[in-house]
Parts: sequence; C-alpha cells; structure tokens
Amino acid sequence: MIFQSIKIYFFLLLIVLTASCQVTETISINADGSGKIEVVKHREENSYMKLTGENYSKETVFKDTSYVFSDYISKYNDNFVKYTKSEQELFNTYNNVNVHIKKSAFEKEFRTVISQSFKKIDEVPDLYKTENYADDIKYNYALSAEEHEYWVSYAFDGTLFKRTVKITDAALLKKKFEEIEELKKRFSKFDLVQTYMLNYHFPRKIKSVSNADAKISDDRKSLKLQFLLTDCLQNPEITNLEVILENNI
Repeated sequence: MIFQSIKIYFFLLLIVLTASCQVTETISINADGSGKIEVVKHREENSYMKLTGENYSKETVFKDTSYVFSDYISKYNDNFVKYTKSEQELFNTYNNVNVHIKKSAFEKEFRTVISQSFKKIDEVPDLYKTENYADDIKYNYALSAEEHEYWVSYAFDGTLFKRTVKITDAALLKKKFEEIEELKKRFSKFDLVQTYMLNYHFPRKIKSVSNADAKISDDRKSLKLQFLLTDCLQNPEITNLEVILENNI
C-alpha cells in the first residue's frame, strides 16, 4: 500500500513537471549502422515558475550525479541476484546506458541526460524506463510492480529506419489519458512550454518520412519532428515513425 501511494504521488509530480518540460530524443546513425542515442529531459523554468508560484524561489535542492547502469547492478548486486533470470536479462540490456542528472535550485537548471552508444540500434532498450529500473535495483522493488503502458523500440536495416511504440497496457494508458486530460484543464490558463522533439541524423539522404510534419534538413540527412508532450503521453503511438533513405550516398 505504501509503495502504491508513493507511485501515485510521483506520477502526479511527474505530470506537474511534464507540464513544464521539454524532451529531446536525438539519434545519430553512422554508415555501418552504429551510432548514439540521447534523451534529454529539461525543465523549462518559465513554465515551472508559473505552476509553482511563490514556492519557486524556495527551492534548495542540489544534485549533480552521473552513473552507468551496470554500476547499479554491481553496487546493489545483493538485490539484483534476487530477480528472476528473465528480469536480470531485462536489466542487463541497460548495462551500457549512461545517466547524468543535474538539479540545481541555485542555477535553476534541472536536466536529465540518458544516452547510449550502439553497434546496432536494434540493441537499444527503452531508455525512458532507465531511471525506474535503476531505482528498482537500488531499493529492491519488485519489477512486477512497475506500471508501464508502452514500450519504445528501434530498428534500422541500412535503408529503412523504424521507431515503434507498442502499447503494453491499454487499461493503464486509458487511466493515465483521463488523469492527464483533467490536469490539462487545470493548467489551461497557463501558457506553458511542453515540447517533445525527435531529432534524427542519418548517413544518407532521406527519401521519405511517414509523418508529413517532419522537417527535413537542407542536405536531407537529418529531420526534426515536434509534438506536444502531453499528447505523446496520452497517445504515445503518434511518435511512431518510418524513414526510408536513398540508396545512393
């Protein structure tokens, strides 16, 4: 019961932060299929100040920490070995994921950067779950208690790139949709910045993109696609994307 209450509290806190947040997912793919993915979650200070009012100036938090996910497995190995083999295998897919968290009330900078270098992008796990899974290992939480309504994956065969969102819990997604809808009404009087940006770079020119709103660069090797963050939380499948590259370099 206590764990569930904590989950509810943090979800509501997440919504407040989401209403004042900018998220950018950047992927760079090389000619051999290797590359790097980086997810940056950044608090937009003007928006957050509107939501928190006088409490904005009362913040005193400071945190600046970096870790590699495998460090958590090593440090909290007594907890890790208690998980089932399949759960350990899931955690191990995050081994090479790097996390940098900075929360500075004095500098007014709140930013989380999650990144991973890859040989094939198919190997990249859903980076948006990284911090949840790290906390599970650290605090010995049951993985079965995690509530995730979707999973993000990627694929690239040299010509076709895919970003795929799979709904894993439709009932939970519906519940969160309704909760966010109610909070959107509450925040409607505020002019808030809450963007979600896909920023992708490819080794060859782009032939076509499945989403017509994508902005392709002049050299046709990059694209940017922007959404409203709350729209993505309510309907994550809108971020599905297919990009076809030209055959010639």
